Amino acid sequence: MEVIVRRAEARDVPQMLALVRELATFEKEPEAVTVTEAEMLDAGFGAAPVWFGWVAESQGTVFGMAVCYTRYSTWRGRTIYLEDIVVTEAGRGKKVGERLFRECVKHAAANDYNWMRWQVLDWNTDAIRFYERFGASISPGWLNGELTKEQLHNLAAQ
Repeated sequence: MEVIVRRAEARDVPQMLALVRELATFEKEPEAVTVTEAEMLDAGFGAAPVWFGWVAESQGTVFGMAVCYTRYSTWRGRTIYLEDIVVTEAGRGKKVGERLFRECVKHAAANDYNWMRWQVLDWNTDAIRFYERFGASISPGWLNGELTKEQLHNLAAQ
């Protein structure tokens, strides 16, 4: 199987969203995916894109992706955030995840980002081992905070 890793394009969004849903199912939260194809398309390829990424494909089928965005740290400056890296079961064991990860790293180095960050679930030992192979440290010290869309609107109205 010939695998091509390339920059994501608008035409990839339907298959990328399918990968997001597959990841959510794996992470035991299939109902948590609320983004629509139209929202994902606009956020990546609309007038003001907020994400960029790469896909792995073979014979026109996308079976892996990495989605990133730029964020800013008041302590460290510009950073690249790896939102998700997903490779379908059929694509695993072929170094596809590594190729996608390396595209993110190359982009960060070429654009002079100061660091790269991502999250991994503490029970996902395969993913933790994957990242540690690159010399990454996994920080146990930070907790995630969040507000839902409904909470945002409620707080904004107060």
